[in-house]
Order: sequence, then C-alpha cells, then structure tokens
Amino acid sequence: MLRRLALTAVVPLAVLATAVPAATASGAASSGPVPSVAPTAGPFAAARPALGPLPMPLPLPGFLDDGEGTGAGETDEARTRLTVSVENSGVPGADGTFELECGPTGGTHPEGQAACDRLAEAGATRAGRQELFRETPEGTMCTMIHGGDATARIVGTWEGRAVDTSASRRDGCEIARWNSLVPVLPDVR
Repeated sequence: MLRRLALTAVVPLAVLATAVPAATASGAASSGPVPSVAPTAGPFAAARPALGPLPMPLPLPGFLDDGEGTGAGETDEARTRLTVSVENSGVPGADGTFELECGPTGGTHPEGQAACDRLAEAGATRAGRQELFRETPEGTMCTMIHGGDATARIVGTWEGRAVDTSASRRDGCEIARWNSLVPVLPDVR
C-alpha cells in the first residue's frame, strides 16, 4: 500500500518536471502569452518564484518496497545469519549452538542447506515473512498438549531483518510453530 502511494506521488512529479519547462518556455517558438490564473495586478500580484525542473525521484526506501529491494551497495548474499541454540531435543547431535548462513550456505548448522531452503521458501511469501519468527500472541487459545522439553533460541538476521525469538513445545501453538521452523530447528516428532 505504501509503495503504491509513493509511486502515485512520484509519477505526477515526473510528468510535471517535463511539462512545466515546456509550458513556461518563451522565445521565437512561443506563440504568445500564456493565460494565467495568477493575478497580474493588485495586492495578490506578488512576485512568483520561477519554476525550474523538478528533481527526479529517489529510489524507494526498504520500508516502502515491502523490503524486496536492496539499498545502495547492499547485496542479496549472506543477508541471513542466524545463531540457533537448542536444548533438550532428545535428538542425537541436535542439541547445542549452531551458526547458519545462507547465500551462500555456511556455518555449523547440521542441516544448513535444508534450513536455508526452508527460510527461502518462507521468505518467498508475504505471510511467511510476517509469520515465520513471530511468537504466539498473548491470550491465544492453544491446545494443552505437551510436546516435550525441547527449547530453542534463534538470534541474528534473516533477509536483512533482525530476529530474536524463542521456541518450545509446551502447547499446541508452540508445537505448530516449532514444526514450521523445521529444519532450522530439529525434527523432534
């Protein structure tokens, strides 16, 4: 929505930038005085500033283009760097603290490529970008199913956005949230 508003404001400015100098041109090509609605006599006939070409619009900032664009000097590579800490998962080799880097895949995460693929899949949709690391809102009705003692903390940057979230398997909502993060988090089913 903000992108549309910004673009609808920028396009008319660009049109005006080309139309105003042509309309105010004078000289041999001019066919005579151009009618004006501005008063030419009386108290309201104050001097008007000359209109020059309007400045060209700047690229949209990241918050106006839904975070899809990249700013000057910024690249898509290595925009994801996460530290994943897992405890009490019950899965051999899954407990510990792991580094995950995507674009190119790197770090110490045991399933690095699969985890980067999952993050890219979630990042491809607007709902995924908004929901992937969001904690369960306070007061949400969740089933009282205990999914185990596993806990995790994810801290870092995902697609240029700061991430700092914790996950557990204490109820149905948290189990579903944990499962949506597999293979970034271990599959403990």
